[in-house]
Parts: sequence; structure tokens; C-alpha cells
Amino acid sequence: MEIIPAIDMIGGKCVRLSKGDYDTKKVYNENPVEVAKMFEDNGIKRLHLVDLDGAKAGHIVNHEVLRKITSATKLTVDFGGGLKTTDDLNIAFDCGASMVTGGSIAVKNPQEFSMWIDKYGSDRIILGADAKDRKIAVTGWLEDTDAELMPFVKSYYDKGIRKVICTDISRDGMLQGPAVELYREMLDAIPDLWLVASGGVSCIEDVEQLNQKGIPAVIIGKAIYENRITMDELKRFCD
Repeated sequence: MEIIPAIDMIGGKCVRLSKGDYDTKKVYNENPVEVAKMFEDNGIKRLHLVDLDGAKAGHIVNHEVLRKITSATKLTVDFGGGLKTTDDLNIAFDCGASMVTGGSIAVKNPQEFSMWIDKYGSDRIILGADAKDRKIAVTGWLEDTDAELMPFVKSYYDKGIRKVICTDISRDGMLQGPAVELYREMLDAIPDLWLVASGGVSCIEDVEQLNQKGIPAVIIGKAIYENRITMDELKRFCD
């Protein structure tokens, strides 16, 4: 299973939220580049970088942090947050992102997002499927929609999407365990989906459970920053 640490950014700093609530912001490090280097030094190959300012503003904001991380490390970075136009997408790629994650745009402008899939391919475009009570939420999780999770994912799978990051918003930042059964249900429905579990991971046992259930990848954030999971514990997954 692929281990993907997360760096969420507000004001160019490394932060975490609880359930996507911006009022719960906690700053863990003033310098995300330092954090990215630490991950790389511990055998991590891929980073999930989220521009929370961009998600709220509706356009890319923290792209210079992305540029600094990709210049200072060899990490494969997938970048999300505020990517609403092809100009935003080009900025992200120009700043070194290997992949980008589109969530809100996939709901609000499916024609544009589908064009990205066709133009850049399924290796570079990830679908962000952030769900609350199995319905998609957008705009940095500030806005609920009527889009049901599974039909939403399936519709984009039919358009060529193969990588999906699915966050159970109710669990994100809460350290109460991931939505293992939901992820297994998604893979049972679409077996060759490269599904990335996100939200709720609290300890190494959660990671092991996801691995045992055959989940291809997991994003880990607060559990690392609060030392509930050590980098040494993750190393056996990184070989």
C-alpha cells in the first residue's frame, strides 16, 4: 500500500483542520518545505499537497510553496485546492506538480474537468471525491451537494478517471479511524480503481487494516503531526 503524507496549507503554513472546519485550524509548522524534506528523508515518495486558501478562494493561491517543495525534493506531488480553470492547472504543473486533484470543478464544471482528463490523461488527473453522509461536498467542504458518492465516482470512471481520493469528511482530522467498509464497498463496485483512503487514520493499526482490506493507498495527516504514527512505523510500507 502506498503511504501518502498530507500537507495542508493556509497562509503558506502547514496546518490541519477538523472535519474541514477552517475555525479549527492548527498550525503544525511554519515551513512546509521542511516538512516535505523530512518525509523524503524517511523514505516517502509521494506527497498530497492541499491549498486550503485556494479551495476557499476558488483559485490557486499557494503555488509558490508547491514550487519550493518540488525544487527542494524529488517527491511526486499531487496538488489540490482551488483548481477551477485550465490556467490554475497550468500553474500547478508549471510549479512542479506531477498530478492534480479536482473536486469542486468535477461537480460544478464537469465539461472542463472532462477536458482535463482527455488532455492530460488519467495518470495526471485525480478525482477528489469528498463525501459527507455519502454525498459530495465542495468548495473546501463548505458547500454540500446532492451528488451521491458512488454514481459520481462511477460517472468519471466511465470518462477515464482511474485515481480517486475519497475523504470521509466526518472523520477527517478526528483521529477516530478511517471509513474502511466504505472504501471496500467502492473497490467491490469498481475493482481496478486506484482508490486513496483519506480521513480518520489515527494509528498504525488503521493503516494495517486498510492494507489488509486491499486499499491501494492512504493519505495520513494529523496522526503524523501529533506523533500518533511515527515515520519508523511507516517505513516498512515504503520499501
